[in-house]
Amino acid sequence: MSKPSARRKQIKENGPGGARCWEVIIVGGGMAGLSAAIYLGRAERETLVIDAGKSMAKWEPDVQNFLGFPEGISGKDLLLRARKQAQRYQAAFVRDKILSARRRNHKFFLRGMNASYVCRRLLLATGILHVPPDIPGVQVCLGRSMFFCKDCDGYRVKGQNIAIYGWTNEAVEYALAMLTYSRRVAILTDGRKPRWDGFWEQQLEVYGIPVHQEEILKVRHERGQIQFLLLEGGAKLPVAKLFTTRGDIYFNSLAKGLGAEVDSTGEIEVQLDMSTTVEKLYAAGCVTPANCQMIIAAGQGAIAAQAINRDIFEERLKVCALHPDRVVR
Repeated sequence: MSKPSARRKQIKENGPGGARCWEVIIVGGGMAGLSAAIYLGRAERETLVIDAGKSMAKWEPDVQNFLGFPEGISGKDLLLRARKQAQRYQAAFVRDKILSARRRNHKFFLRGMNASYVCRRLLLATGILHVPPDIPGVQVCLGRSMFFCKDCDGYRVKGQNIAIYGWTNEAVEYALAMLTYSRRVAILTDGRKPRWDGFWEQQLEVYGIPVHQEEILKVRHERGQIQFLLLEGGAKLPVAKLFTTRGDIYFNSLAKGLGAEVDSTGEIEVQLDMSTTVEKLYAAGCVTPANCQMIIAAGQGAIAAQAINRDIFEERLKVCALHPDRVVR
């Protein structure tokens, strides 16, 4: 591993209580945060990644659509490889959960469970939580036979019995899209009354997609592979793969606390360069309006890192401070 450059050694400015002031802090150690750390590290920017260890990539035992892995790779292994790559370029890591953030005097002050942190530019890659279906015993099937993303996992369920868990327009649209992969598609509302409108009701009739409104009592599976769902009344519905449309929880509290704009669904609003409505604050990955996929999150992290690097360059250019030995006083 290469030694830290002279530029990194010269950064001495501290925050309150002697806390180190980083050039960039990234909150989130998922694909967006790690991708940004790689780019910023290679750009010789002093970068800290604060990782709470909650990346949803860990949920996926077999990622089949990430570029460069034709045989697939687990989400855990993908994260481990990316972290090692970022560390190769001297990105620093700490395990902590950030509880609050504020901005004062052109700096960001972060309070974590274990420590406090200070930086001049902040990238939020805090992600989301896909809400799983409320079915007893289904958690062990996650990533094996229960999925959240038809774009990621539709291909792997071709020709199988597919169930869509939901009761809104989105559930019907999801079911129709899955007809590309299988003709055996059904919707399960789990005791809820359907809330889709007339257009989608008509589409269900046109394509003959059955709707089961009974409550789902439990799932029968073998090593995470669903065999059938037991419905209220005793019926056993043969299901091989289950997709859910219950929605997402966006981890946007830090962004909102800093005054960044958030849309009606909870996504942090960003420009094309991943900048938010707060100066020097960026966001990338699934917490933004992007399609929530690992490779897209990684791309957004790279975009954000390049924008941050450019911003640092332009700021230093104005004061003739591009080189550590050349600083205008």
